Amino acid sequence: MLRTSLNQDTFGSRTELPVLIAALLGLVFLVAACGGSDSVETTETTGQPTSSATTAPTQEPAAAPTAGVATKSATVNANRKVGGEVGDLVPEFGGIDAWINGNPLIMEELRGQVVLIDFWTYTCINCIRTFPFLKQWHSRYADDGLVIVGVHAPEFEFEKVYENVVDATKEHVLGWTMAQDNDFVTWRRYSNRFWPAKYLIDKDGVVRYTHFGEGGYAETEDVIRELLAEADPSFLSSNLPLPEDQTIDPGFLTARDAEVTRELYGGYDRGESDLLYGQGGYVQQTQYFQNKDQVSDFMISQNQLPHKINFQGPWHVGPESSTHGRMTESFEDYLSLVYSATSVNAVLTSGSGEPYKVRITVDEEYLTDVNKGSDIVIGDDGESYLWVTTPSLYNVINNDSYVRRETLKMSSNSPDFGLFAFTFGVYDTGP
Repeated sequence: MLRTSLNQDTFGSRTELPVLIAALLGLVFLVAACGGSDSVETTETTGQPTSSATTAPTQEPAAAPTAGVATKSATVNANRKVGGEVGDLVPEFGGIDAWINGNPLIMEELRGQVVLIDFWTYTCINCIRTFPFLKQWHSRYADDGLVIVGVHAPEFEFEKVYENVVDATKEHVLGWTMAQDNDFVTWRRYSNRFWPAKYLIDKDGVVRYTHFGEGGYAETEDVIRELLAEADPSFLSSNLPLPEDQTIDPGFLTARDAEVTRELYGGYDRGESDLLYGQGGYVQQTQYFQNKDQVSDFMISQNQLPHKINFQGPWHVGPESSTHGRMTESFEDYLSLVYSATSVNAVLTSGSGEPYKVRITVDEEYLTDVNKGSDIVIGDDGESYLWVTTPSLYNVINNDSYVRRETLKMSSNSPDFGLFAFTFGVYDTGP
């Protein structure tokens, strides 16, 4: 699995953001990465999104994504290599396990149209944040020759399940064709490394523009319009406004000691890699790394460090997740985290497939309408909880404004309670 410097919780830039703050934010977010399959190097982007475009084809993968503008023309060149870099001939789909929302597609048969390839996975918060913009492009330009193809490449094993991906496309109302790339064959043909990643292909089958991560929506749509005009001179670019990137929570921008908790993983595969790269691991307790693939009885007996997961009670430490190790009656076992962010999301699933309840508190208080996430239920007695019904990403906390170092506690009586990952955001709105 690749470990890059791109951060997991990308956010859009604001024109009024001072240069110094922007530079500092870049340093803050260039610390975490999201990996995936053991069979391929993968990373979910979390730093400032980047795009690249150039007129000359390249023979070797670029050392890092770079920003640029789309080429003004593209002629088929027999000497072009096939790949995912700007100037390459687009590779053909390969190794697709299933097609969703449409029949199988062949790149060669899409010549003459503009194609947007979107690599995603359904529990990736960064991918989810791009959905509104993809929907807008699909709605605006599908009749003009834009073909969006989502390539779903899974980060976790449960994301390989066809029904789970279908359910995700329905939940988010994603209407374009999806290719399920469980073995990362198409991913590797593009030499892709990121979730989300977008590749724009012109009418001649040449990669003209790439963008990794969130943001850059106006730039991307501008290139879409340019390529549609090249494909069909009768295309009239409308005066529809270009989209704006999401805005950052003003509370975060004005906080003197602002920080954001990076993405955290429950499984030891990612935790050990994090240690290897000098990040100190995602879990504070050392016994977590000494008791892999078994149930260990944890106790929180020291001050909790910020941005680290701590466990209380018996927990099974697995490669992708940590799972509650017994059935209880009084929510006595829990996991705890001191976080800094505006929003908190958790990737959860159930080993047995049976739904279960997770009680949520912050600083020992139940959540309220001021800070509850969209998946939280508040009972008549004030108890705040969520029901884990499907393997998915759940919005746990959505504060009115940025908070720093509050203690989140999640507990369940079910032995199916399994944590895969936490993700965090500092957007003004949204997860």
